Amino acid sequence: MLPSFGDEWKRKINLGGASSSTTSAASILSRVQEERQARAAAKERTEKATKIQSFWRAYSSSRRTKHDLRRAFEGDVLGLTGLRCLVLIGKDEDVLGRWAGDASRLGAEQLLAPALGAHRASWLVLIRQASLLLLQSVADSPSSPNSVAYLQLLGVLLSNDTHTRVLGVEGSSICQNITAYLMQRGLYQLVGQAIEKIPVADKSSSSLPPLLNLATLPLSSYPHDSLEYAQITASILTYILTIPLLPNRLPLAQLPNFISHLPLSTINVIDSLIPSILQSTTIASKIHLASTLYMFISPQYKVLPTPAFNTYLKLSIALFYTFPVNLFKPASKAKKQSSTNKPGPSRRRAGGGDESDSSEGPSTRVAVVSEFTSTIPQLPLPNIDDKTRKRLEKIISAAHLGTLISASRNKSSLFPQLISYLFALTSAWPFANEEILNIVLASTGGGLVRELYRDLVRRSPLGKEENSGNIMDPSNVSYWPPILFLADLYSQALLTMGDDEFFGRAPGAQRNPLTLDELISFSKQLLNIAFTLYWRDDQSAMMHEVYVSSTVRCSWEMVREKVTKCLLGIHARDSRKAFVPPDHWLVTSQLDMNSFVEAAVLEEQQLSTHPDLPLPLSLSRHHPLSKRQIASLSPRLGILNNIPFAIPFEVRVSIFRHFVMNDMVSHASSNGSSSRYGRFGYNTRPRIQVRRGMVAKDGFDKLGEVDLKSPVEIAFIDQWGQEEAGIDGGGVFKEFFTSLCQEVFDTDRGLWLANKKNELYPNPHAYATEQHSLNWYRFIGRILGKAMYEGILVDVAFASFFLAKWLGRQSFLDDLSSLDPELYNGLIFLKHHTGNVEDLSLNFTISIEEFGVTKTIDLIPNGSNIAVTQENRLMYIYLVSHYRLSKQIKKQSEAFFEGLSEMIDSKWLRMFNQQEVQILIGGVNAPIDLDDLRKHTNYGGLYDDEHPVIKAFWKVVNSFDQEQRRALLRFVTSCSRPPLLGFKELVPNFSIRDAGEDQHRLPTSSTCVNLLKLPRYADEKTLRDKVLQAIYAGAGFDLS
Repeated sequence: MLPSFGDEWKRKINLGGASSSTTSAASILSRVQEERQARAAAKERTEKATKIQSFWRAYSSSRRTKHDLRRAFEGDVLGLTGLRCLVLIGKDEDVLGRWAGDASRLGAEQLLAPALGAHRASWLVLIRQASLLLLQSVADSPSSPNSVAYLQLLGVLLSNDTHTRVLGVEGSSICQNITAYLMQRGLYQLVGQAIEKIPVADKSSSSLPPLLNLATLPLSSYPHDSLEYAQITASILTYILTIPLLPNRLPLAQLPNFISHLPLSTINVIDSLIPSILQSTTIASKIHLASTLYMFISPQYKVLPTPAFNTYLKLSIALFYTFPVNLFKPASKAKKQSSTNKPGPSRRRAGGGDESDSSEGPSTRVAVVSEFTSTIPQLPLPNIDDKTRKRLEKIISAAHLGTLISASRNKSSLFPQLISYLFALTSAWPFANEEILNIVLASTGGGLVRELYRDLVRRSPLGKEENSGNIMDPSNVSYWPPILFLADLYSQALLTMGDDEFFGRAPGAQRNPLTLDELISFSKQLLNIAFTLYWRDDQSAMMHEVYVSSTVRCSWEMVREKVTKCLLGIHARDSRKAFVPPDHWLVTSQLDMNSFVEAAVLEEQQLSTHPDLPLPLSLSRHHPLSKRQIASLSPRLGILNNIPFAIPFEVRVSIFRHFVMNDMVSHASSNGSSSRYGRFGYNTRPRIQVRRGMVAKDGFDKLGEVDLKSPVEIAFIDQWGQEEAGIDGGGVFKEFFTSLCQEVFDTDRGLWLANKKNELYPNPHAYATEQHSLNWYRFIGRILGKAMYEGILVDVAFASFFLAKWLGRQSFLDDLSSLDPELYNGLIFLKHHTGNVEDLSLNFTISIEEFGVTKTIDLIPNGSNIAVTQENRLMYIYLVSHYRLSKQIKKQSEAFFEGLSEMIDSKWLRMFNQQEVQILIGGVNAPIDLDDLRKHTNYGGLYDDEHPVIKAFWKVVNSFDQEQRRALLRFVTSCSRPPLLGFKELVPNFSIRDAGEDQHRLPTSSTCVNLLKLPRYADEKTLRDKVLQAIYAGAGFDLS
């Protein structure tokens, strides 16, 4: 029922005659919503008004209370009531300044007297809170007028000596109580904040000395072996020594005093707290801490107690491992890497980029993870000032490392930690790796290598036969830094170690730090480690995604590479002169060779031809796979490309021929060139006409665009311009090929030079780098690749350092002896010079002469202004030899390799070392097995194996010495060395055909088909005389 009062409740009557039910439902809903919003707004205004009133009442009450407290404080500033009012008022600079000023004037005796009074408990609670107010005020504004008074008062309240002097035996516990209260509330965070707020240039700040005093004062309250002392020391490291540019903030006169009060000689107390220090600091703070620790502690190495020294090294190692990998990357290398990371065509030689003419290379990001499946985060580079960066760079200087090694080697217990420290340096400064290793070698003269092996590595379980499967066991983590650093160090030593020095034959000269027996054991350890890491099914998931552990920043992939590099260096010396037992390098006992060969061939075929490859593999069709990539994709190919010597040479040759045969089949099927004639009966093979006197020129002009993987027909043009009769079934091509090789490898052409061993290498002269010459090198590379592809032996020998570049292997100082004996002898003299090296007036340059003009080239940036010293002479020796052996022939070699790689896949070549590649090219330099030759000889005409002339022939040849046998083989096949897998591999087989009964006619040969045309001589003497006359008279190809 409606009430009768109020107009708003009166019924509205429509006098227009229309029904009121026509009112819009939407307008009613809108009106209801407006009314609801109006009520909500009114409620909100009421609530806000209530809050404002409440705030105002509280504010007014607070003002009245503070006013009352201030009045009470002023009535008893130094009494307990004043102290209580001070704490209740809180942050009020006027009140705090008044109390601090009056308290400072009291003196320590009166200030601390209440600690023994009736209200001691209340006073202690209040004085702690007042101390925190003082500290917070200083942290907020260290340059305020009151800050010095606050700091002086804090100095009294935190001084154990003052408390003990004033309060007696109870003073120490009271001081500890105040100190503990402030420590729990961020004492060192606040002190560090205050120091950091003072500008670096304001060294005269009056607040700085008392702040520095306050940073070390709490240490006096606790004994050195207490947990509190350790926590205070850790806090100093965490919050004070991490301040950017801390040494630059202090006046020079105050710096020694501050350092003397730091707990550096007892830093070992924080040994168990290192993880918490690392967890509590940012990357930038860790970098500043490492820099400051180095500056403060390095001058004290000789007097630093052993436990403190050990903890300093341990903490530094932990800090180094947190540095971003690219932190110290030179700007020039960063620019170069950014440019090489741009998309574009890429050519890589057989080594996959492992041995480069420049020191830079792609960096690998790795990170500490808890499990072997974690991925690697991208660490941003912190912004580090130049002064700190320069200070950090001094850590790897020769002066510092020499002092560190000298000081720590006198303390045997420090040796493992020293090695871990040096290894951590190579991780934190990856772009200065060689520099660090050379400094260590120069400062220890090889002695560190010997100690490292005998004291640490020899006893390590890593790589031992009985533990070969447990190398990734977490319990073995501590053994990794010594063996990895030794691998790095010895690899570097090998670069400048001559063979006489290596084998201990150099009289009076520095000797190999490891004996040959030790090298045999060490190399076996490394081989077991490398084989275990390559022979894994989970390569892609395990190797490059994790570190060895949180305390060893080295990925498993990098472990494998370090071990492999050292193995290759030792094996290279053994290849030149064997010193290990037979089968030392082989792992055949752990593998079934037949299944290994089959699987390797299948894996290579899948990598090369599989149509459904994932993206990283499909890219390999355009960009050759590196050794690292292959190892992650195929365990067998990983072994063959990285530690090939673990597999017998004959097995690898068989695999190589399988690879070639598969490629031939694939190429023939894709190009339809499996037979001479195509599907419509037309000759599909390219036919090249070559003039007899212009074999090299015509070959260069006409074979440039020809697919040499397919058969090529050769037609010779005689001196009258007529094409010689005959169909090329392979023999004519071999004759052409033999003549071509004789011409292109002729040193008189200017493209090649020969060392004293008559081994060829590219001419380093400037004209050899012109485009026309580079095209010739490219062509010669294709031709030699064709020979290896077809199994044709070429009687040419290449210098070892040039072959090393094919394989991406490292050249050694001894390689220089055959190239430039005078320079080699000079470098050996420099290496063993006992006087002052700087008296020799050498710098990091090298002089070369071209067209009668001498040019000076810097070996490193600004090399002409950098003197060669005792510490850097090993680097100088390496750079000079590297320039002569690699950089001078860089363009020529790259052009040659480009042509070679068109025929021979780079990963096939990596299955061999330099000596083995030479065997692939020209056959094995071994005694000729006549039984094997006779077994694989074909006969023609009247001859067979039982013919009297043939019996006499083999009897005569059996009487030949090896030189005569090689001359006969060269006469018939054009190569004096037998095929590496025996004469069954000679294509076509060695053949003998009768050539009539003329007793005066000399034997002749057709080297194109390996055919000897032997007349039917009447007796053995005539046969012997005629054969010897023919093979030494130069009688050659005969078309008859």
